[in-house]
Amino acid sequence: MENNPSPSKVDRKFIERNRRNQMKTLFRKLNSLVPHQRSRESISLPDQLEEAAEYIKKLQINAEKLKDKKNMLLGNERSNGRMYGGKSVGLKSPRIEIQQMGSALEVVLITGLDSQFMFSEIIRVLGEEEVDIVNASYKVIGDAVFHSIHCQVSHLTSILHK
Repeated sequence: MENNPSPSKVDRKFIERNRRNQMKTLFRKLNSLVPHQRSRESISLPDQLEEAAEYIKKLQINAEKLKDKKNMLLGNERSNGRMYGGKSVGLKSPRIEIQQMGSALEVVLITGLDSQFMFSEIIRVLGEEEVDIVNASYKVIGDAVFHSIHCQVSHLTSILHK
């Protein structure tokens, strides 16, 4: 009776063999996903696991950097909010403020560093409306450019109501 192994012992051996085969398959899959600096044959299993863990850490760091870059490019609050005179200036899109006081007109344009064409466009539109530009100035504060244009309206009709 000692010559015949018990069914439970055979089952345990079979289960263990299947588990080892599954682990080998998983190690091969993991190893195939990791770029290797060294030759594949010379790397022991613990070294392969360590290399995979280091690669995963590098990917996590890279993913965090890319998330931060994405947030910065999308203009989230922490990367695009600037304080000017106690007011937060969002740089997502240009902001234009126009005030008319009698025949005087003041145009304030707030843009990002990459939106300088807006200033030229406003000057062009004011020229088309036959407005005399008295003074134009700008100031760069952080990532924002503040343009101030002082004009004189020569005709009585308000250009704001057109």
